[in-house]
Amino acid sequence: MKYLTLVIVAIISFLPASAQELSAIQLLEKAINYHDPNGNWARFNGTLHVTMETPNTSNRKSKIIINLPEDYFYVKAKRDTITTEYTVKTTDCSITLNGKTNLSEAQLKANNLSCERAKMYKNYYTYLYGLPMKLKDKGTIIHDKVERKTFKGKTYLVIKVSYEKSVGSDVWFFYFNPETYAMEVYQFFKTDDKGELQSDSGEYILLTETTVINDIKMPKNRAWYYNKDGKYLGTDILKN
Repeated sequence: MKYLTLVIVAIISFLPASAQELSAIQLLEKAINYHDPNGNWARFNGTLHVTMETPNTSNRKSKIIINLPEDYFYVKAKRDTITTEYTVKTTDCSITLNGKTNLSEAQLKANNLSCERAKMYKNYYTYLYGLPMKLKDKGTIIHDKVERKTFKGKTYLVIKVSYEKSVGSDVWFFYFNPETYAMEVYQFFKTDDKGELQSDSGEYILLTETTVINDIKMPKNRAWYYNKDGKYLGTDILKN
């Protein structure tokens, strides 16, 4: 009996981690090790070229520079005849429209340009392209339980993430491949005044293919859909 117990223990020890009980933190560490095995995100300094495709609208092409050590962010976006540029350096911000920087309040308002929007873009791109590493940021609440869910016919290991009130009120779910621990889907929901999740709100994002930038594996394609009805919203395509 003792010999049989030792054999069972030995077999279990060689099972892939997905076949054993993983905590959410352990799963996150494995996902980060897949996407950023050398810990490069913390010192990321690179350029992203992203094309946004949306139904019934011309493409928007963006050049994005993220320099985390210098707390620097820049995005230049072009759609049709309109080109906008935002630069954020620590707390300083500058805005350019079609090459012009001396913009009137009327021009800023007509084109929906502001430093608040510049900071929103900084947070948006840094968060999305920094996942799953960004889930270790201060204010992030990783819920303990790892769930095994089937989504679009495929099985995933899923963790739930919420945030301290000072950071945000959305609730996110991250779906990882149970064999490789690659992040393949994420999904967010809005919450009401009581903090209750609103099931008909938010969006889900399907991640396909991989682009390697600064030795970090980033999803090449991010296709966005409404949770409520599955309506397709658009796709962000990352190019080298």
